Amino acid sequence: MSKQQVNQKVAVVTGAARGIGKAISQKLLQDGLIVVGADIGQAELEATAAEFSKSGVPFTPFTADLTDDGQVKELFAFTSQTHGGVDVLVNNAGTCFLTDFVDISAEEFRAQMAINFDSAFYCCQQAIPQMLERPGIKKIVNISSNGAYNFDVFDPAHYRASKAAMDTMTKHLARQYATQGIAVNSIAPAMTRTDLFDTVTPDILAQALAGMPRGDAMRPEEIAAWVAFLISPAGDCSSGNVIILNQGRDVR
Repeated sequence: MSKQQVNQKVAVVTGAARGIGKAISQKLLQDGLIVVGADIGQAELEATAAEFSKSGVPFTPFTADLTDDGQVKELFAFTSQTHGGVDVLVNNAGTCFLTDFVDISAEEFRAQMAINFDSAFYCCQQAIPQMLERPGIKKIVNISSNGAYNFDVFDPAHYRASKAAMDTMTKHLARQYATQGIAVNSIAPAMTRTDLFDTVTPDILAQALAGMPRGDAMRPEEIAAWVAFLISPAGDCSSGNVIILNQGRDVR
């Protein structure tokens, strides 16, 4: 490793090829971190890496299916070998299957939980031992969803459950590792403009957007800014929180 690498913090961002994950990776790179971006979509990830490389920033792509604990182990072994360990983990990888409750198959249920929750569970298992060897306050930020709490919105049951499980894990890890220098938080955004918009019917999308106080969804860059705040020194005293971002929609 170079002297520059030794002095820089290393972040692993999952679901880094597009949307919120891409925005988070870009923000952390701008803030001077080394970023290992993991995603299952190799072509999209390579395109993102090529885009970032034009700015000369230290972004390292790693293609992996994060629902496979073996591939997660490979991701963190690679991060350790290449950059010496990890200081920051952002569990952003996820999707939403829009199926009515009674029509959700066992296969779809398992896939929804695996993509949204299992991947974060496996990544935390691999990241924490490396973090315990690193100096300072290390950070885990889990990207949850407002849908885990707001039942006026259209999110399906298995999606809500996967995000609620993530938030429970956030609180557990925050308590368990508080004295060992690892801060763990969840960010739970409401509607954010990503390619998941393409999976929603126009009438449902219009209704959901009308329910947002600004009359529009949030932007990935807004979520990325909150992640950057939490992993900065200003966020060192925050752990075990679920931070809900929804433009004040649920204030009563």
